[in-house]
Amino acid sequence: MRLADLATRKPTEFELMPTAEERRAIADALDIVGVKKLRFIGALAPQGRQDWTLTADLGATVVQDCVVTLDPVTTRIDEPVKRSYVAEIAEIEASEVEMPEDDTVEALPETLDLVQVMMEALALALPLYPRADGVDLSNAVFTEPGVTPMTDDDAKPFASLGALRESLENKDK
Repeated sequence: MRLADLATRKPTEFELMPTAEERRAIADALDIVGVKKLRFIGALAPQGRQDWTLTADLGATVVQDCVVTLDPVTTRIDEPVKRSYVAEIAEIEASEVEMPEDDTVEALPETLDLVQVMMEALALALPLYPRADGVDLSNAVFTEPGVTPMTDDDAKPFASLGALRESLENKDK
């Protein structure tokens, strides 16, 4: 959408519902198994003379690999999306800066690609570590036969100090 061509007195509504082929391309771009459903519906509203606000609802059903078993995991995503496009945004020239509190503010583009906004919102909403139902991230212990395996508790740096403290307390009693 070319923002200069939009009405400046009322919001411009939009609705994106990608086809099956487009959803496959989105899944490939996001490196996930699949996107079963995807809908991005909202409006671009003018704010003042030059700024714009995008408010939308993202609805999707995605399939990802389970991080434990690699079985397919289906997840339903329903997320509100808000972006503010501001004409006069301060240029950052420092090598290190603090992140602003409002991370929805972006520089005003000449044209706005709603598909890219939808894909970014979907990427941010994806579960980071999808797991199949009933799958637990328990400890896997491997060792040679006859050797006591080291556990996560053994690897903690202060575990032995705690055991020493307990033995000294029991000795004093």
